[in-house]
Amino acid sequence: MNKNIPEGNSSKKKDSKIVKKIKQKMYRWHRTLGIITLIPVIFWTLSGLMHPFMAHFFKPQISNEKLEVKPIDKSQLHYSVQEVLQKNKITKFKNFRIVSFENGTYYQVKTTKDDLLYFNAATAKSLENGDQKYAQWLSRYFLNDQKSAIKSTELLTEFTSQYKYVNRYLPVYKLSFDRPDAMQVYVETASGKLATYNPKSRQAFIWFFDTFHNWSFIDAISNNSLRIIIMILLLSIISISALSGIVIYGLLWKQFKKTDSQNQKKGLRKYHRQIGIWISLFTLTFAFSGGYHATTKWETYTLSKMVYEPVFENKDVAISSNRLALDWNRLENLSLITLNDSVYYRCQLVVLKNKKYENPKSNSKWDKKENSKSEVIYINTATNRVTPNIDLEYAKFLALYFSNNGTKPACCEMDESPEQSTLENVSLSEIKILNDFESREYGFVNKRLPVVKLAFDTPEKTTYFIETSTSRLAAVIENSDTIEGYSFAIFHKFLFMDWAGKNVRDFTMVVTALTILLVSILGLFLFLKNK
Repeated sequence: MNKNIPEGNSSKKKDSKIVKKIKQKMYRWHRTLGIITLIPVIFWTLSGLMHPFMAHFFKPQISNEKLEVKPIDKSQLHYSVQEVLQKNKITKFKNFRIVSFENGTYYQVKTTKDDLLYFNAATAKSLENGDQKYAQWLSRYFLNDQKSAIKSTELLTEFTSQYKYVNRYLPVYKLSFDRPDAMQVYVETASGKLATYNPKSRQAFIWFFDTFHNWSFIDAISNNSLRIIIMILLLSIISISALSGIVIYGLLWKQFKKTDSQNQKKGLRKYHRQIGIWISLFTLTFAFSGGYHATTKWETYTLSKMVYEPVFENKDVAISSNRLALDWNRLENLSLITLNDSVYYRCQLVVLKNKKYENPKSNSKWDKKENSKSEVIYINTATNRVTPNIDLEYAKFLALYFSNNGTKPACCEMDESPEQSTLENVSLSEIKILNDFESREYGFVNKRLPVVKLAFDTPEKTTYFIETSTSRLAAVIENSDTIEGYSFAIFHKFLFMDWAGKNVRDFTMVVTALTILLVSILGLFLFLKNK
């Protein structure tokens, strides 16, 4: 037994030398990884902490974020849309709707070339540069600014460094105002919606965030794929650095402390260790969720092109738009759809809670807060009969159309050689109309409302969100998208702090980002002192 004791001690000493070498290498690697990622961490933390500041604490205000819901004055519809098209020698078109601005009512007609033309409903005359004039009117309405000069009006058909894909709408007009805040307003004339608005301060923030958080400068010198690869690689290194820090300064600190020859310099090391251990979990979650989110950016954004726009001929619309069997006191707008080989007027009606309302000109009787909701009915253009419950059926047709890469599904449209839709024989587990954003599934980032939610019973839980008013795909979500969305919302945007309110949540994000930055800088000082 006594002979075995020295052998055991010898083995222990041998093991300790190996462990000591591993520890030394681990410590060196931790320092090296930290230095490699120092600049990216500074970029990401500084730009990241600006986001809650600009998005919430210093968010710019605008007078009107949407157009007032109000019935159309039928007395101004002297000509029907058919008469207007005939007088202006237009035989084919994609759609139309009614817009009111500058004391006039106009038919907004989308041509087969995707141009938006405007015809006065009282005179049938074309409005020269009508789309630009409507864009300018919309921007002034949203700003409530009728005095400031408009420096420039520009039509955007692609996203830019200032107008990012997160805004969703395309094409849009960008209108720059000659004001102290250099306000820029983006509007979609096809729907009359405000896309976004950026004063000078927000323009600077968008540039800073895009450059140092999204690393758009790599796009300028290379391409999107290389940008994503570099970001994921650096985020992975940051994760490894954080994990090695947990091992060194947390789990095995006593052993590392014994092998440390620089104990006299333990002031900075003490703070780096204590703060680093506390913040390492957030560093990991930021890096992981950021890298995971970056993997979703491989494909180009295409939602702006996901729209169903058949071409109509005047002969397809038999019933005059002025002779529809509906309550004209409630009519908010008109457009056309085609479904099951039939053409329908899509009639959007205001839901009146104020029963005293009789005439659109009687503004004193109009309460925009009470009368702010809409309902939709469909009227067959051949029979002038109302077809009930068609909105959900139309939404399903659109979902199948988009799932089939723009080919009409056999179940809903006649087609000579239809391709089988991937969802055509799949049952629906849920279908409902969303009038408000749901932060957990269909958040405000998707922009479009109201939409119809169609959840298909597939292994991936494929869910389509359809805006029937524009025949557009607003969003499509599967299990993988849901998981990534929760990852980014919880670990990157601190959704788990929602219970405390947005102010507390955003303040926590700012403090966390600053602390990660502090730990990185302390690590840099330690590295320089040890050289």
